Amino acid sequence: MLQSRTQVTVRYAETDMMGIVYHANYFPWFEIGRTTLLKEHGLPYRQLEAEGYRLPVLEVAAKFLRPAVYDDTLVIVTTMREKPVLRIKLDYEVRRGDELLATGHSVHAFINLQGEPVRPPPAFIQKMNEVFV
Repeated sequence: MLQSRTQVTVRYAETDMMGIVYHANYFPWFEIGRTTLLKEHGLPYRQLEAEGYRLPVLEVAAKFLRPAVYDDTLVIVTTMREKPVLRIKLDYEVRRGDELLATGHSVHAFINLQGEPVRPPPAFIQKMNEVFV
């Protein structure tokens, strides 16, 4: 299992008229979590792109339990629970301290620059084999 924790502070622009974070703003936080997880484990997204790989979103979902509001300090917990083969599934938790505010997941696939599905790069496969024994 791979896991990462990323801290974000809710900006005023991310809230609606009620002062609550607008639901669509959780998805960029998921992206922050995803790219941070990859980078922290030696697989920076920038490097994957430089090598000609892309990871488009195939599926994304969120469940909202409690509202986040302006100036909250949140932690995005990103977890890869299963060894990816052709697709990567990531789970997310958005927390304010010990309080769980939202959960979600996203599914991604590797493609090349022509948009064709491809196997992950060798360095990615090697890292996953090390982590998921």
